[in-house]
Amino acid sequence: MSPLPASTLAAVFSFLSLPAAAGPLVDAATKAEQMATSGNPVGAHEAMREAYGAFSSGLPFSIGKATFVTEPPEGYGMYTPRPNAVYKTGEPLISYVEPVGLSWRPVDGGKVEAQFTVDLELLNAKGETLAEKKAFGSFTYRGFMRNQEIFAKLTLTLSAEGPPQGDYVVRYRFRDAISGAVALSDQKFSISPQ
Repeated sequence: MSPLPASTLAAVFSFLSLPAAAGPLVDAATKAEQMATSGNPVGAHEAMREAYGAFSSGLPFSIGKATFVTEPPEGYGMYTPRPNAVYKTGEPLISYVEPVGLSWRPVDGGKVEAQFTVDLELLNAKGETLAEKKAFGSFTYRGFMRNQEIFAKLTLTLSAEGPPQGDYVVRYRFRDAISGAVALSDQKFSISPQ
């Protein structure tokens, strides 16, 4: 194999040294830094928040975090993770779940809105469906910005007549009401003897 001519090598190195297209997030960060250093921290914060909202709305609908918690969360990111997923019959399973990539639509008064529903499915260790409930939860977020600090608190209480001790999966099926996209959250847990 013969070496590449010097002109070809120069063209390859020239291409490799070209800057990559920055993109809207980098552009917004640059603008925000300029605003912050020129004494406009509120404008800088608003520019980044708007850019992040636009970016996140273009992501595929998915679940970013899903965890069992010890008590109802106080807000976004404000929860105490449960140390294990072993429950006693009748003990509530409280889940903290963060959807990512929600779609937003304009509504009256210059506001925007995101909506999603959650279906529930209880599976055994073999993946067989034991119970299900459509529209287990329904959530609407409305405001003047595409808020990204969105979470769902979901509580499932298995009665004394519920499944016996063993291993299970609670599956939450999130459906973006605007785009129709679906994202699943599977959380494994066990029921222990009393």
